[in-house]
Amino acid sequence: MIALDEIDRQILRALVADATQSAGALGRALGLSQPAAWRRVKRLEEAGVLAGRRVALDLEKAGFGVTVFLGVKLATKGRVSLEDFERAVAAIPEVQAVHHVLGLYDYRLRVVARDLSDFERVLRRRIMTLPGVGNVEANVLLSEERRAGPIG
Repeated sequence: MIALDEIDRQILRALVADATQSAGALGRALGLSQPAAWRRVKRLEEAGVLAGRRVALDLEKAGFGVTVFLGVKLATKGRVSLEDFERAVAAIPEVQAVHHVLGLYDYRLRVVARDLSDFERVLRRRIMTLPGVGNVEANVLLSEERRAGPIG
């Protein structure tokens, strides 16, 4: 873990807003030279604070109008390893995120589909046939507000 100063936090906030910014653009926005901004970004990457840069897709415009959060309880943990389930679920392209959680369910999945009938197909043919799946609970996303998260 590295100590972050206010300039580091400003860099992180700027990159969260637009990860495509060059070191020159960051430097101009923050009153730094291009090399100084580049060194700071490089330091944050090497420390693991910046763990990659991602593109944010508008899933609806890309043809995926339904997002569903699934709670998955494995039928029997002793018969199917968690790794087997995780490997199998990771191969399903509609599953955008897999979270191993503590609580009522063993996993929370974020699943995208073109519409509800497409989701039903994914659920029946892909998810319910995964090794060890027991109970499944679905919550359809109605709206979402994205936040950058705390960069204290």
